[in-house]
Amino acid sequence: MTTLVFGHKSPDTDSTGSPLIWAWYLSEVRGTPAKAVLLGQPNTEAAFMLQHWGFAQPEIIADVTPEDHVVIVDTNNPAELPASINDAKIEAIIDHHMLVGGLKTRAPIEITIRPLACTATIMHDLIGSDMARAPREIKGAMLTCILSDTLEFRSPTTTPHDRAVAESLATDLRVSIPEFAAAMFAAKSDISAFSDAALLRMDSKEYNVDGRELRVSVLETTSPATVLNRKAALMAAMPEVAAEDGADQVLLFVIDILNEEATLLVPNDLVKQMAEASFGVKVSGDTVVIPGLMSRKKQIIPALKL
Repeated sequence: MTTLVFGHKSPDTDSTGSPLIWAWYLSEVRGTPAKAVLLGQPNTEAAFMLQHWGFAQPEIIADVTPEDHVVIVDTNNPAELPASINDAKIEAIIDHHMLVGGLKTRAPIEITIRPLACTATIMHDLIGSDMARAPREIKGAMLTCILSDTLEFRSPTTTPHDRAVAESLATDLRVSIPEFAAAMFAAKSDISAFSDAALLRMDSKEYNVDGRELRVSVLETTSPATVLNRKAALMAAMPEVAAEDGADQVLLFVIDILNEEATLLVPNDLVKQMAEASFGVKVSGDTVVIPGLMSRKKQIIPALKL
């Protein structure tokens, strides 16, 4: 039996790279056959990582079965996982997000949730001395995941340990972090091939805030104008995306990586009310800039209220 390793829907770099890392570790170090899979099309930065380090894109699966053995990484939220996840044989969870609840396992499992910026950092620690056996592409995936989740150490989720692990990996790989991160972020900023609906779902998570079902989406970019030029079309697409996904509202935060601020699109009075209540800003148009806002996990979700 081959264990399936996967992260959340709308896979970003960490949810694409961490399954590859852990599947390698299970297969090559622990002798447990494992395969990385995805729950959707990877975003442009994740696709860059796959191409740069020479990985084939993992298979995309729609659901799991009661016969499937699985390891869940980079999430513990049932809303971000296959519909039948509670029927599968969950063997482990490795994550760096808050504990949501709702997963049901058929036996005791290994759970590792640590307050670090990236799942790949946790995996680096769990793998320990066996990292010496890791091939270049696995170390490269690990570095890419950490630089992505920390926004090259700009995100407030970054810990000294995340940075130390990334710098050690970069030294080992002989990679310049500023140059490599710039290439990553350029790939992330290229949204030309995506529909408005796809952009709204590209890096998106579901949350309930004060009784409202929200799809909270972020687009991290070094070229925010490229996204904001599509503002009207993105806002026009929000009601249909929300309806299709069972949400009351889509929130889209455009994260300006270089200027370390976020622009929230404000299509209606509900979002205006939420922005003013949550972030202490005054909204006078269809966007509002929130200085210093970089992290959905640490700054956006904990602050959201009506």
